[in-house]
Amino acid sequence: MTRTYLPGILAMAAIVVASNILVQFLFGQWLTWGAFTYPLAFLVTDVMNRVYGKDAARRVVLVGFVVGLVCSLIGTQIVGEFGPLVTLRIAFGSGVAFLVAQLVDVAIFSALRDGTWWRAPLASTLVSSTLDTLLFFSISFSGALSFLHPATDVSWAAEMLPLLGSGPLAPLWVSLAVADWSVKLGIALIALIPFRIITAQLLTRS
Repeated sequence: MTRTYLPGILAMAAIVVASNILVQFLFGQWLTWGAFTYPLAFLVTDVMNRVYGKDAARRVVLVGFVVGLVCSLIGTQIVGEFGPLVTLRIAFGSGVAFLVAQLVDVAIFSALRDGTWWRAPLASTLVSSTLDTLLFFSISFSGALSFLHPATDVSWAAEMLPLLGSGPLAPLWVSLAVADWSVKLGIALIALIPFRIITAQLLTRS
C-alpha cells in the first residue's frame, strides 16, 4: 500500500465499519440506517479507479472486505435478544456480496473509463449494486439456500407479505431486498455529483 491510497483505504474502512454498526438500527419498516451508508463504498471504489487505476481500486476493495469480515465475525460473537447479532449465513452473504460486487464494479468501470465521465461510475455502480443486493439477500435469507447453514433459522424471512406493504405477495426478504436496492440506485445517481467534484480535485493535484 502506498501513502497515496491511504485516504481511500481509510474511507472504505470507515464506511464498512459504520454500515456494520448502523445495520442494527431500523429505518422505517423495510430498511436499516446501514442501507444509506453502505452504497458509499461504491463511490470510494470508483474514485480510486478513476484517479489511481484499477489495481489501486482492487487494493481498497480487499481492505474493505477484510474489515467487513472482521466486523461480521465480531458480530457472530455478540448475542442479542434474538441470538447472535450476525449469523454465519449473514456473515457469509455479506462477504461474498461485497467482494464479488466490488470487483465487478472495478471491471465494468475499467472497461468504460474512456467514455463520457459519468458513464463508467453510473453503469458500474448500477450493475454492481444490483448484484450486491441479489447475492446478499438470497444467500442470507432465501429458504432455498438453507443448506448453507441449516442451523440458522430464516423462516421469519419467508413470511408471505404484500411487496413493500402494497404489492403482490412475496417473501419478506424480497421486500427487504427491493427496498435496499432502491436506496442503492438512488444513491448511485446522487453520488455522481461528489464523484465529479472529488475526482476533478484529485486529478488536478496529481
